Amino acid sequence: MKMIGASIGSCVHNVGLLNFLNLARQNGYETVYVGSAIPVEKLVEEIEKHQPDVVAMSYRLGAEALRNLLETLEDLLKARGLLDKTYIFGGTVETAEAARRFSFIKKAFDGSEELDEIVMFLRGEARKLQKQEVFPQRLGERIKFKSPFPLIRHHIGLQTLEETIEEIKKMAESQLLDVISIAPDQNCQQFFFEPEKMDPKQDGAGGAPIRTREDFVRLYEASRRGNYPLVRCYAGTTHMVEFSKLLKETINNAWAAIPIMWYSDLDRRSNRPLLEAIKENMEAIRWNAENDVPVEVTDSHQWALRLAHDAVEVATAYLATFIAKRLEVREYVQQFMLETPSGISPRADLAKMIAKRELVERLADENFKVYRMIRTGLMSMPADHNAAMGQIGVSMFYGMALEPHIVHVVAYCESTKRATAKEIIESVKIARRAINMALRGCVDPLADPWVRGEKERIKEEALQIIEAIKSLGEGKDEDLLRPEILFEAVRTGILDAPAVKGFSVAKGNVKTALIDGQCRCVDEEGNLISEKDRLKKLLEEACKDESGCCL
Repeated sequence: MKMIGASIGSCVHNVGLLNFLNLARQNGYETVYVGSAIPVEKLVEEIEKHQPDVVAMSYRLGAEALRNLLETLEDLLKARGLLDKTYIFGGTVETAEAARRFSFIKKAFDGSEELDEIVMFLRGEARKLQKQEVFPQRLGERIKFKSPFPLIRHHIGLQTLEETIEEIKKMAESQLLDVISIAPDQNCQQFFFEPEKMDPKQDGAGGAPIRTREDFVRLYEASRRGNYPLVRCYAGTTHMVEFSKLLKETINNAWAAIPIMWYSDLDRRSNRPLLEAIKENMEAIRWNAENDVPVEVTDSHQWALRLAHDAVEVATAYLATFIAKRLEVREYVQQFMLETPSGISPRADLAKMIAKRELVERLADENFKVYRMIRTGLMSMPADHNAAMGQIGVSMFYGMALEPHIVHVVAYCESTKRATAKEIIESVKIARRAINMALRGCVDPLADPWVRGEKERIKEEALQIIEAIKSLGEGKDEDLLRPEILFEAVRTGILDAPAVKGFSVAKGNVKTALIDGQCRCVDEEGNLISEKDRLKKLLEEACKDESGCCL
């Protein structure tokens, strides 16, 4: 595609225009700089001479003077049959607002845009206006399309279906999000295929009250505008395979999010016994793999949300990835939920997350692609909205050290209320500023000896947990695929967390505390316990119990 650019009228300001043309050139355009202070009559001559696909104009001197220039330009273009080009404008807030009133101006930039927004326009919208390209609708292709910028994701699920549909339209039209996650209410997640079990008094609790296949179709259709974002949905907590089929057929599910162990009597999100849930969840992961749907396995941050110590969080990330790969998943999403539990320090967070990344990506190969996704931890979001805005910026900035392919933004209001498109778009803008700043270049966290050392310690302890799980069977990698072994890992306390005590099949006997900014395992007096000693004691106890041996 060819683009010409000029500062029009008497405007001599050209730095912004030259930067824009440089970006266009970097993104595959042939560019011609016509010059500054170019009369509109001269610009029309240059358009006729070069026959560009896109014409970029800039003007900063005042709204009224610009209106006069554009009126003259529009008349000239109409007279010479040149309105079929794509005309875009750049200027101040004042002049851009004036430019937007002219129908032949397809896009007006006012200086408030982030770099990635401009690049995405050049790669997507400008070409779409020329009917030459559409936005990719598969996860891997969309990631490649937007690189080096990460995809931006947010979730939406309001009290009513109609509200949710209207807000999805606004989100898509903003063109600021690449992925919209639909959040169904608990009635939908647990009883979509058994509606007679739903409690109407709980409609809308935790998400949108989606009740029919057509509801999913309507939600998807609402997103078919703007930059045509990918759409995905949280998994159901029962009927996992059926739910996976439904989501693929109705919303072209961008990726499935399915746990290995959760949505069971481990967390009471469903009534399924843990062993039964493990088997069904693994079937659902395999179904998505066979049907070419990328998969995220959510166990790691589910344990972290229950105050599990860092080694358990990292070990379960490796375990989930190993299982997904053996179930023939080809595209895998690994979520890194930052600031979880609340109070963890940024350097400790990075040490843990880099340990997780290194163990997970040890399994990557040409047939198993891992996509990294960071998110602000919901537990860390303060109720004060201004403080929460700061939290988004901080976490997204340091989280960029993980080089994410996807950023899951959490709206600043979510500690107090559900987010609408307004709060979501505002939160995305905060995150995008942090992301674009980080992409200019940051300090390598592994240059810090403490981070490097703690990363290695956490990896070592996580692998000790994996070996302990395998020791419940025959000590082989294949034991990690056996539901009975995974069940025993929970029953014996190898996998455990304080916040499951008293209502879960898990023991909940482990004690954790924040020490030096890290979530560590401690004894009754608050003293650190090495993972080696913790596991040794548990396995000795298991061997005294016949049900823990000879599986």
